[in-house]
Amino acid sequence: MEVNPPKQEHLLALKVMRLTKPTLFTNIPVTCEEKDLPGDLFNQLMRDDPSTVNGAEILMLGEMLTLPQNFGNIFLGETFSSYISVHNDSNQVVKDILVKIPIDASNFSSALQVSLQPSPFPYLHLLSPNADLQTSSQRLNLSASNAAVAELKPDCCIDDVIHHEVKEIGTHILVCAVSYTTQGGEKMYFRKFFKFQVLKPLDVKTKFYNAESDLSSVTDEVFLEAQIQNITTSPMFMEKVSLEPSIMYTVAELNSVSQAGECVTTFGSRAYLQPMDTRQYLYCLKPKKEFAEKAGIIKGVTVIGKLDIVWKTNLGERGRLQTSQLQRMAPGYGDVRLSLEAIPDTVNLEEPFHITCKITNCSSERTMDLVLEMCNTNSIHWCGISGRQLGKLHPSSSLCLALTLLSSVQGLQSVSGLRLTDTFLKRTYEYDDIAQVCVVSSAVKVES
Repeated sequence: MEVNPPKQEHLLALKVMRLTKPTLFTNIPVTCEEKDLPGDLFNQLMRDDPSTVNGAEILMLGEMLTLPQNFGNIFLGETFSSYISVHNDSNQVVKDILVKIPIDASNFSSALQVSLQPSPFPYLHLLSPNADLQTSSQRLNLSASNAAVAELKPDCCIDDVIHHEVKEIGTHILVCAVSYTTQGGEKMYFRKFFKFQVLKPLDVKTKFYNAESDLSSVTDEVFLEAQIQNITTSPMFMEKVSLEPSIMYTVAELNSVSQAGECVTTFGSRAYLQPMDTRQYLYCLKPKKEFAEKAGIIKGVTVIGKLDIVWKTNLGERGRLQTSQLQRMAPGYGDVRLSLEAIPDTVNLEEPFHITCKITNCSSERTMDLVLEMCNTNSIHWCGISGRQLGKLHPSSSLCLALTLLSSVQGLQSVSGLRLTDTFLKRTYEYDDIAQVCVVSSAVKVES
């Protein structure tokens, strides 16, 4: 009958502790009215409690700090810190101690799977002087000490602190592997697994708005609205939310106003974001001149840039996230684009006024021969010759056209009725609702 030998006890003990900052201790207030049986007893006890704030005993505001009682939550973008200690519990000297500290991380989009089953050849690369962070895409060094310790005397320990900025959501496994040699020359090895989840701290949604520049010759501006929601259970101090534009754009933040010569944020002096609260940030992007002057270069799907978000929680723990490159579908204008360069806001009834249009050949290969037709509507009447030749328009080039019209109806009227015909292809492009003007009676003075 074969008898299995008893499992050998290890000479070293491994302890792992997550390093986090303390939290404010809050006491649950217990009070009653003076006419109740305890009278002022409960209130007096709260006033004498050193953990409460004088004058605000019933508001659950604490003045004392308490050490973490559990592992806590780890959020994407935060820094995970851990204290690693290997202690010699035996009465003999241990030699050639090597600690390897990799983390296996598997996010939702990764095919990496971490197995907790023992391998028949466990960590054959353990004697390598590197401590690795193994993710689905890269390998990083975690351990501050890369060399093996020659010997460890009884009741002595090897301490190490590791830091890692968490960049993946999902299950992470901290694998602490220790190898050493006993006095008898026997090589020993053991490892421990510490599993934790990395959660998502913010929910970011973006929306694009296309705005046409009435008095500009450049391509239209793009407005980006970013909605950021705090989906954690504690408030956040939003230290920075900025947009890093791509090489094609310049950006202007629209989240502050000027007061008394100073730039003041629109969110107030205290930029706190409470749990489940959402805040909107707005940015205006303009194409750079070298890109805007080339018609058709900014169309289709273009890269706008990425958001850089920095926050702090509790006692100053810092977190940072960067979104992936934001992409926006540029509006399609077809082969010919008509835009307004100048138009008055208010005009007099039945009095001519002038507008300036810009016609752009968005094709990169074909020259167009254009004819302009002006069709009257019930309220807008064009002045001039309809059906006139505009001549040839080469690819990616533009021409400006001054037109005259008048309105026979008061109120907010829409400028419509322009038609451009390409005589080469016999194709007609219709342009309605180009802009709106306010038509007032001639007796009303129009301010310029």
